[in-house]
Amino acid sequence: MQVGYKLAAEAFGPAELVRQAVRAERAGFDFVEISDHYHPWLDNQGHSPFAWTVLGSIAAKTSTIGLATGVTCPTVRYHPAIIAQAAATLALLSEGRFVLGVGSGERLNEHVVGPGFPETVPPRHAMLREALEIIRLLWDGGYRSYEGTYLQLADARVFDLPEEPPLIAVAASGPPSARIAAELGDGLFATEAKQQITRHYRDAGGTGPRYAEVPMAWAPDENTAAEAALRTSRWALTGWKVMSELPNPVNFDAATSTVRAEDILEKFACGPDPARYVEAAQPFVDAGFDRLVMQNAGPDPDGFIDFYERELDARIRKLKPTGTQS
Repeated sequence: MQVGYKLAAEAFGPAELVRQAVRAERAGFDFVEISDHYHPWLDNQGHSPFAWTVLGSIAAKTSTIGLATGVTCPTVRYHPAIIAQAAATLALLSEGRFVLGVGSGERLNEHVVGPGFPETVPPRHAMLREALEIIRLLWDGGYRSYEGTYLQLADARVFDLPEEPPLIAVAASGPPSARIAAELGDGLFATEAKQQITRHYRDAGGTGPRYAEVPMAWAPDENTAAEAALRTSRWALTGWKVMSELPNPVNFDAATSTVRAEDILEKFACGPDPARYVEAAQPFVDAGFDRLVMQNAGPDPDGFIDFYERELDARIRKLKPTGTQS
């Protein structure tokens, strides 16, 4: 079991994210994972710095903690050749501590460059397959070209390559994306505690680490935590089908206008009781995930990190599967 800390790039500026990563290393987290967005989910979150610059700074200011994107879409806003170069550079700067988390993306971030985000899931998955093939090709070294249905590469070479390429964890929510993770990735990334996701991954031949985000909101009292999560993280209750389709923060604001603090309490572990956080993490362990990311939506990141180090670290690491999950 490894435990990670989610750097909420929609909620904090770049310098603050670096500071939190340094604190997370001191607190004993195994890795930090950062979202790679162009927009925040909600305007009142107020931030969305360039994740790759933040990660480079973190690599320079830490020495042991792992780094990961959670997740990058290497198909529309970025060409996969750029991600291949960026990930290779970060792997070198971090001395092998980087994991490239990738997924098929959300309209929120990918529509901004103009060509458009595919309307349906199958072409998004096909583009992701082509992107991963291009990244792997470039990491093999030498000048490379590629002619795909959606993506092309013309006589390109990544000159600075690590001895071992970064691990690639692919986001999945169903059989097609789990198959991509197994066939073209080295690990799995998910946001739901569903055993069928890891089962589809294993059935397709996947054997790598399995990452999942556990929603939580720390504050000295439950109501304060829930209200903070309601203000900035109610988008998480919309579900992936909605999250992948809405184009701007204003749309997420409208789509979540009826979410209540009671709804947050059903989704997030809130408040000061460590037992509640262990209870929230257990279904992810039962579902077969072995890399748990603590995704804190509370108002005080330092308070949460202190709470994790003091009350949660040993408890989370002791978790074992207790049964099956749907």
